[in-house]
Amino acid sequence: MTKVNNVFEAILKYGHDEDFAPQTQNDFAGTDAPAGTKSKIDELRRRIEMGLPLWHEDDRHDYSGLTGAVRPRD
Repeated sequence: MTKVNNVFEAILKYGHDEDFAPQTQNDFAGTDAPAGTKSKIDELRRRIEMGLPLWHEDDRHDYSGLTGAVRPRD
């Protein structure tokens, strides 16, 4: 598999997405992963690779109930 270095090479190799029509399937489910996390990005990548819609109505849409690490100030 040859490496694709930019979007123009990707279009030449794989074509464009103007005719892309996502198909919902039984394994298309929402995710509780917060936006920007590796888990969410991996899920979005999986959806695209499978030809599924990028977004799901049951995806997490906020950060409620999450806690994060706090670094003390110097």
